[in-house]
Amino acid sequence: MTISEKENDKLVIGGHSFNSRFILGSGKYSLELIKSAVENAKAEIITLALRRANSTSMENILDYIPENVTLLPNTSGARNADEAVRIARLARELGCGDFVKIEIVKDTKYLLPDNYETIKATEILVKDGFVVMPYMYPDLNVARALRDSGAASIMPLAAPIGTNRGLCTKDFIQILIDEIDLPIIVDAGIGKPSQACEAMEMGAAAIMSNTAIATAKNIPLMAEAFRKAIEAGRSAYLAKTGRVLNSGSEASSPLTGFLEK
Repeated sequence: MTISEKENDKLVIGGHSFNSRFILGSGKYSLELIKSAVENAKAEIITLALRRANSTSMENILDYIPENVTLLPNTSGARNADEAVRIARLARELGCGDFVKIEIVKDTKYLLPDNYETIKATEILVKDGFVVMPYMYPDLNVARALRDSGAASIMPLAAPIGTNRGLCTKDFIQILIDEIDLPIIVDAGIGKPSQACEAMEMGAAAIMSNTAIATAKNIPLMAEAFRKAIEAGRSAYLAKTGRVLNSGSEASSPLTGFLEK
């Protein structure tokens, strides 16, 4: 890949192009986190839990998000498809645009997404003209149903929300990358830049993270580390990594010639 081709390697979601493959997830917010995500991680998409936008217990985070950054409202708090649809429509009425991340969680202990209610919500919101990005537990059959419903991307979890455990569902995410012709955005559970790099090497289209950066001791430096790791992983994926020998070995330098007299 030439330098020109690399510069034209965009993240495309629902017909919209982005240069950055890092997306800031919702959850722990602060002015420092948002500034670091935009300035150090170069985020062009920031996820927004609608209930946070006008919370009286904290500063209005919308005041700190630059106008050139795309808002991705999520339906956090929804327990079924009807609630998710209602939240998405409200977000659009409030001027948050047509992007929406569907997040439907009934389970209060592990916070695992309800895949089947997510399919229902996707079908409805796509018909409403939304750019739908569903958060889901990685399952090929569900991913196919979401694709067929018109989802703009698929967002499988790597590990339970907020745990920083890394690529616990790695093998299943790889199946989605191999089989689903949509951007696969790894969401939830990525705890280190090295894990983000590995996911990108696998062929993930982007990484969504919040907790890993928000809980770091040096937030701006960690945001920068994530950007570099994601860029490195993407470059490695495009370069196509070298082959692996499962048995035996192969010398990297000649073992003959200099021994001969």
